[in-house]
Order: sequence, then C-alpha cells, then structure tokens
Amino acid sequence: MAAAAAAAADTSAASTTGLALSEASINWERLDKTKFHVIGAFLFTAQQGVLHPTAVVKTRMQVAEGGLSHMSGFVVFRKILRSDGIPGVFRGFGTSAVGALPGRILALTSLEMSKEMAFKYSEHFDMSDASRIAVANGVAGLVSSIFSSSYSVPLDVVCQRLMVQGLPGMQTYRGPFDVINKVVRSEGLRGLYRGFGITLLTQSPASALWWSSYGGAQHAIWRSLGYGIDTQKKPSHSELIAVQATAGTIAGACSSIITTPIDTIKTRLQVMDNYGSGRPSVMKTTRLLLREDGWRGLYRGFGPRFLNMSLWGTSMIVTYELIKRLSVKPEQ
Repeated sequence: MAAAAAAAADTSAASTTGLALSEASINWERLDKTKFHVIGAFLFTAQQGVLHPTAVVKTRMQVAEGGLSHMSGFVVFRKILRSDGIPGVFRGFGTSAVGALPGRILALTSLEMSKEMAFKYSEHFDMSDASRIAVANGVAGLVSSIFSSSYSVPLDVVCQRLMVQGLPGMQTYRGPFDVINKVVRSEGLRGLYRGFGITLLTQSPASALWWSSYGGAQHAIWRSLGYGIDTQKKPSHSELIAVQATAGTIAGACSSIITTPIDTIKTRLQVMDNYGSGRPSVMKTTRLLLREDGWRGLYRGFGPRFLNMSLWGTSMIVTYELIKRLSVKPEQ
C-alpha cells in the first residue's frame, strides 16, 4: 500500500495544478534520494507504529473461530491489554517495522522511476495533461504493486502469525525466524507466499478504488471551498494539507467497505492451518469462513480495519507530502 500511497500523493498534486500549486508537484529528479529514504523510513515507521494496534485487533478478529470474532474492536483491544499488556497490542511490530524498510525503498523507488518513464513515453501520444498524469500514475502503481507484493506477502505471513500466536489452535513462536523456519519446514518456500495470488489480483483494483474515492472527494472539497480552474485564489499550505487529509480519510473509509472481505480471506489463508487434507486455498478458506459465520464472517474486523484505513489515508498523504518537501535538492 505504501506504493499506492506514493502514487496518490503526486496524483493529489497533479489534480490541483489548476489551483496554481506547482510547488506541490515534486518529481523524482528534484529529490535527494538518500534524504528521501532516510526521512521516509523514520516518518513512515512512526506512522506504522501508531496504527499497528488496530492491525493486531483486526487480524485477531479475522482469524478467531469464535468469541473474538463476535466482539467489537474496542472490546477485543481491552481483552488483549488485560491478557498481554501493551506488548500484546504491538505483537509483530518489530518484525514489521524492520522488515518493511527494504520493501518500502523498493516500492517507492520503483514507483517514482516507473512514473517518470511512463510520463516521458506518453509524450508521444495525443492526450491531455490530465490523461497523461493518470496513465503515468496508473502504470507506476501497477509496477510498484508487483515489486512490493513479492516482498510484502512473506513479511505479512510472518507478522500476522506473530500477531495471532496464543489464540486457540494457533502455534507459538520464539520470533520471526522461528516462524520462517516452521513454515518453510512444513510447506516449503511457497508457504511464505500464501495469499500472494489474491494479493496481486486485488491490489490494483483496491488501489484504483482508493484513488478514485480520493480524487472525487478532493475535487468536491475544493469546489465547496470556492476553488476551481477559473479562480485566481491560491490555497495556503495549511489548506492543502487539510483538504488532502480529509480526502484521504474519506477514501480510506470507502475502500475499507469494499475490500474488507478480500482482506479477511487473505489474512486467514496466510495464518491458519486447520484445513484438513490438502493445501490451503482461497476457496477452502472462503468455505470455512462462511460455514463458521455466514456472510457476516467476511466482515470480521471491519471496525478496526475501517479505522485503520481511514487514519492511514489521512496520515499517509500528509506524511508523504512532508517527506517530499523535506527531501527536495537545494537550488543550484
């Protein structure tokens, strides 16, 4: 998702070019790459830490066979605090934070470079600037999604197993390397790629939905504030941040409603082993989930996921724009 985050930040800037905000559009060539990745690693890790407890609650609700799955997110959160304390709501964070650093660099670099290339090659086609920007961001998001998923899926498998250890029927691990060792020993390397297909096939539509909601919300907000293509009024940086944050919140909320069933299936596929005979699959996972809870089971963990994606959308946009502004090369 970090890849989609980056694409949207520039889509956001591009969508406001009619508002005389050219300084908000910062391309790859204008960035100090070292500073960009160092500052990005620090700020995105901090953001990830703030939101991690909602991910733990959501994951536990999605994989629990009873009890937790029927409780509200706040009740599950308090239950984890009572039984495991603060470390319980941060299970898997160390592995996720450290492990995500190489993947984040890979995702952001592939996104920015592929976007530059796509924008350059689209000059040969007869299309408007708005269309060129949309095509370039779409290609970049697709390329970055493929690269990042190849790295992030094994990391998700490890982190989610650490999050749910201790629940009935779940294994206990001594750390991330013990997870890797046990998964590889029982299933081989492909065990670390459980859910890779569904992740890859759904990531692009989910990102498209996120950015479609984000663009529509941002446009509506700008118009309601009296800004438009023909206006000479220029918004301040504080207004820009406020509009981006609000649109990000709306986009995250809309996206969570559509993508929660897919996320529930993917999470259970990655962490659960009680499928009887044969290798776990999307169909087996879906049937098991429907048998346990019916169609409402597909929305297990919806509350925490709704909160997570709404907060993520808001903080991601603000954080990414800040990182880019802080990483601009000094003028020669």
